[in-house]
Amino acid sequence: MGGAVSAGEDNDELIDNLKEAHYIHSDLVERAFRAIDRADYYLEEYRDSAYKDLAWRHGNIHLSAPCIYSEVMEALDLHPGLSFLNLGSGTGYLSTMVGLILGPFGVNHGVELYADVIEYAYQKLDYFIKTSESFDKFEFCEPSFVAGNCLEIPPESRQYDRVYCGAGVQRDHEEYMKNLLKLTKIRRTGQSSWETKKIISVSFAPLALPQHNTNGEPKTVPLPTFEVRTLQELARIAIRHTLRVTTDNGGGQPRGQGSFGGGRGLGVSGLHKYGPRFKRRRVHHRRHCTSVVLAHKRVVSNADPTPAPLDNNNNNHGGQEDGQRRAAREEEEEEEAEKETGELLPAEPPINILRERILVLPLPEPLKMYLLYCREK
Repeated sequence: MGGAVSAGEDNDELIDNLKEAHYIHSDLVERAFRAIDRADYYLEEYRDSAYKDLAWRHGNIHLSAPCIYSEVMEALDLHPGLSFLNLGSGTGYLSTMVGLILGPFGVNHGVELYADVIEYAYQKLDYFIKTSESFDKFEFCEPSFVAGNCLEIPPESRQYDRVYCGAGVQRDHEEYMKNLLKLTKIRRTGQSSWETKKIISVSFAPLALPQHNTNGEPKTVPLPTFEVRTLQELARIAIRHTLRVTTDNGGGQPRGQGSFGGGRGLGVSGLHKYGPRFKRRRVHHRRHCTSVVLAHKRVVSNADPTPAPLDNNNNNHGGQEDGQRRAAREEEEEEEAEKETGELLPAEPPINILRERILVLPLPEPLKMYLLYCREK
């Protein structure tokens, strides 16, 4: 299923279309979707299709349509500190978005039938942690995946606050895990009572049936273990949280205050409300002009290859402009350029202030890298 909304040129435009069609209606879910670029979970040769509202499959790798994931995220009603189990966790795209909301003290587990897909999911998770600016904006509950058939989970396994299954359950297994031939929200209302609500009509591929061992005994799939965080991990979480919430918003005022507490997730103020979204800039072209516009707004004539000197305090041509006036002037120039051409410049990424603050701490390099989750400088 898919095609409910128009395709976008990028991840933000896709999210805009999902909001306009009322598939996304909460700020929390919107932030999670904007923080993770859907195209990062595609194979490189298929990235051009990432912003269409369509499912994608290549071999065992599968992604549901964006409208399905947005309905799922809204229906899960997630909060920091909850436990979540993703049955058929696939690429880990959904689990990673969920982890942004659960925060560092939630539980985020997945079961996937194919071992090669789990390897793919961990590659994408590692890429997100080590390269995405969004990772430093939110406190994250890292997902853990195990290979196996989700119909072979032992009955004595732990229970979860939220469970999602992206496949159809055969009638014989309805008692094991309620019928999900259509996307359904099931809420426990008592020891043996349930409330069922149809969310959206959608056909899923059926779950693979459970198998037996050579001795005739049914196979079992142990879920990921739940481990209490070490003191070292708690210290890293606390330090990153403190650096994050005391970051300036650009005007000298703190972004957030308050002590570090358990269960903080995406709902806590980050370095940017929506993650990687930022204003697009336009190409500044002037027709029949032989000048080249540089980043510092200095013009280099084709007839004179020597660039003009940059402004400084003693440059009378530059004047004594403060930061606000200069920013306003550049904004006016960009708006003027928009009237002349519609071409887009690549968006300028925001400064990762958390990362900068960690790098200037008076700490040994290995400790800095630990705080950065072993990122390259």
